Amino acid sequence: MPNPRYAVTAASGQLGQLVVAALADRAGADSVVAIVRDPTRAATLFPKGVAIRQGDYTRPDTLDAAFAGAERVLLISSNALGERVAQHRNAIEAAKRAGIRRLAYTSVLHADLSRLALAEEHRQTEALIAASGLPHTLLRNGWYTENYAASIPPALQHGAFIGAAKDGRIASAARADYALAATIALLNDEGKQVIHELAGDESYTLAEFAGEISRQAGRAVPFVDMPEAEFLQALKGAGLPEGLAGLLADSDAAAAQGALFDGSRQLSRLIGRATTPFAATIAHALEK
Repeated sequence: MPNPRYAVTAASGQLGQLVVAALADRAGADSVVAIVRDPTRAATLFPKGVAIRQGDYTRPDTLDAAFAGAERVLLISSNALGERVAQHRNAIEAAKRAGIRRLAYTSVLHADLSRLALAEEHRQTEALIAASGLPHTLLRNGWYTENYAASIPPALQHGAFIGAAKDGRIASAARADYALAATIALLNDEGKQVIHELAGDESYTLAEFAGEISRQAGRAVPFVDMPEAEFLQALKGAGLPEGLAGLLADSDAAAAQGALFDGSRQLSRLIGRATTPFAATIAHALEK
């Protein structure tokens, strides 16, 4: 088909902006639709030529117009914990009404088996996608290294990097790595179902992560491992909302049991290069 249309939901988010830019570079800006809740606020976020449409997971009427003419859609998972399944259902049903030829979805690493609490909503969404009958791609993303890098400022302030992952190994990758994977999969995947288990080439413990922070910052920032409940209270005490604090504490506890590790290197094979070293993400965070 001439002039294929690729649509990205939640496009104003950090991952969405990267995917839209990569799609515009590879397929041409006029082939890309960026779907956002507020087009006015998003007007300057995307490359020139990218179409911007309103689409809100909680308002199904907006999604029909947002998906019109699109052939392949990337459904970036909502960040509304506890409400995501209903929101995703609205998007999946709208995609089916629009006659989308392929739906890609950002899930979580080993969603079908994961003990991460956040995996349950992803499992339910994956089931909805399968039931829709749409040809689809499941991008089962591992942890973003930025998730841990966000804790570098308080770690430097307090002289310790805290967590609850014990000696669990974490195979994270940079957000840009996952964005490129989503772009390539949206452009190229074929068949009724494709599943990508995506994680970084290298893995580390949080003690090793803290050791790299120490090396680059030039001062000791030891890792302090805590019981999950104590870590949760520390996160809440730092001002994190209870839901987010609970997610992070649970994720660390699951990481202690291997939930954030995968050694298959599917991500680097998909994107055609090595994943971004965690030391590079730390360096970038320290530059800010």
